[in-house]
Order: sequence, then structure tokens, then C-alpha cells
Amino acid sequence: MGRLKYLFVFTLPALAFISFQSTGWKAYLPVLEAFALIPLLELLFTPDVTNLSSKRKETMVSDAFYKFVLRLCVPIQLVMGYMLLVQTQGEMDTTTLVGRILSYGMLCGVMGINVAHELGHKRNKMDQFFAKVLLTTTLYTHFFLEHNYGHHKHVGTKEDPSTARRGEWVYLFWFRSIVFAYLSAWRIGISRSKGNILKNEMVWYTIVQIALLLLIFTTFGTIGLIAFIGASVTGWIMLETVQYIEHYGLAREKVNEHRYEDVNPSHSWNSNHQIGRAILFELSRHSDHHYLPHKDYVELDHHDNSPQLPTGYPGMMLISLIPPLYFHLVHKRIS
Repeated sequence: MGRLKYLFVFTLPALAFISFQSTGWKAYLPVLEAFALIPLLELLFTPDVTNLSSKRKETMVSDAFYKFVLRLCVPIQLVMGYMLLVQTQGEMDTTTLVGRILSYGMLCGVMGINVAHELGHKRNKMDQFFAKVLLTTTLYTHFFLEHNYGHHKHVGTKEDPSTARRGEWVYLFWFRSIVFAYLSAWRIGISRSKGNILKNEMVWYTIVQIALLLLIFTTFGTIGLIAFIGASVTGWIMLETVQYIEHYGLAREKVNEHRYEDVNPSHSWNSNHQIGRAILFELSRHSDHHYLPHKDYVELDHHDNSPQLPTGYPGMMLISLIPPLYFHLVHKRIS
């Protein structure tokens, strides 16, 4: 499908729009797409291990379309967040309200945090600003600092809260990663600002997020505030479940007392399943992303020496919720 496959992500806000106008099970359409339709399709389509030629990569990196698709997610995410808040003001049953919250939560995970992750790796200030805007819509702005200056440095080590240990259940990982990644972001913010509170990004992230929550509460009331926080937490859980499967059980060896081996493709799980790759902007080619983190998403390669997931990210997220089954499937794939 070429470039058109990256438009697949916009099926999520389209379904969320329908869910905001619907009741009952129809309020869950984005959830059904993400965790029923896509896992099924990924069982039917063969993973694609093909790597693009250098010439083709150069052409795609210089093509404004691929940047435009990412940036288009920013206004859509903002508009859909506003629509959720407006929809909380009317009378509705609890089932419908929960469905609408989860629907925007899907957007927080996919178009909020995931797209922010890609934009946050860009070297220009504008895309980094867009990344922070998206992360604000999910109340997860600390991810910008911790991911870029913490996770990529410490991945595969005990110093990284976002690397799941072998045998660790995903439910424990959620708590450990969320809490200690947040604390890590504060340490990074203090270090980068050299103790100057006015230059500490975490201080400003906190002020902006508190101001946003106060604005939502005064404008949309308690239900609006609960809905926004609920959708944000849904996005957090989606992110942390993905982070769980991305590095589960993989560890970098120590070269000496003070240094670990360099990151290579064997330190991240990879998935070449095509639907997940498209809707997540190639996030599932995670081995190459950590090996060369400033590559654009369209450039990411398959590596034969990286561990391969048995299915795509959406399916693996569901399987991870049943730890014995997850361990049975992945432990035999770890050398």
C-alpha cells in the first residue's frame, strides 16, 4: 500500500468520533478495532521482513508526506480530547461513558504517546514541541525526558525502569515503570537544569498539567475531569504494556564494573507484522530504533539477530495479560 498504509492510524479517531455519538457497545469501536480486528488480521497476514534500499529510504525521508502524517495527529488528538469532554456533559449510562473514555484512551496511547515518541526523537524544536503537546493530552509529559535521556541510555539494565525483568508479571511492571520512570524524569530534569528550578522542564510540565486539569474541572466539572484522567491512564497502561513486551527478559552484559555493552538489535523485541507496523508508525521494528534511535520511522530495518515476537503488538499486549501463557511463548525465543 506504500504511503497510504500510514493513514490507517486515522481509522481510530474516525471510530472514536462514532463512539462519541453512540451508546452501548458502539461506544467501544476503537477498542474493538485495536484489540479484536487488528490481532485477527495479523494472524492472517505474513510478517514482512523486507528492508528498503538506501535510495528508497532517502526518497521517503525527504518526502514531506511522512512528516505531515505525524504532525496531523496533533490537531486531531486535541480536537478529539475536546469532543470527549463535551460528550461527558449529557446524560448517559455508565457503559457508554466508560466506552467513550476508553475510546479516547486508545487515541492517547496510539496518537498521543506513540506519535509523541516519534516526534520527540526529531532533532528540530518544532517537532519536539508537538511531542510535548501530545504528551500533555495524556498527562505523561515526563516521558519526553525519561525516554530520551534515561531509557535509551539504560535500556537492558537494572537502572532502566522500563525494561521488564524475566519472569516479571506485567501488572507489577506497570506500577514499577510508571512510578520509577516518573522519579527518573525528575532526576534528569534536575541534572539538566543544574538545580535551577526555572530551567527544570519537569517543573514546567507539572505546572502546565495542573493548569490543564483545573481548566477541565472548572469548564466540564467532575465527570469531565474523571473522563480525561481515565483516558490518560488508559494511554499510560497501553504505553507501559508495549514497553513491557519491547524489552522483556533482555539484558545487556557488563563490559566492566562501570560500563555495559553497547545497545544492539538483540536488546529489543522486534515484530514485522504489517498492520501493527502501519498503525504504530513502525514502532514494532523496535530493535533498529534502539540500535539507531534517530532514524526516521520509515527507515527502520529488520535485523536477523533480534528476537522476534510471535505476533504483532496488539496481540502480544493481550497475551501479556496472561503471564503464564506469555512466558511460555517468549522464553523459548530468548537465547
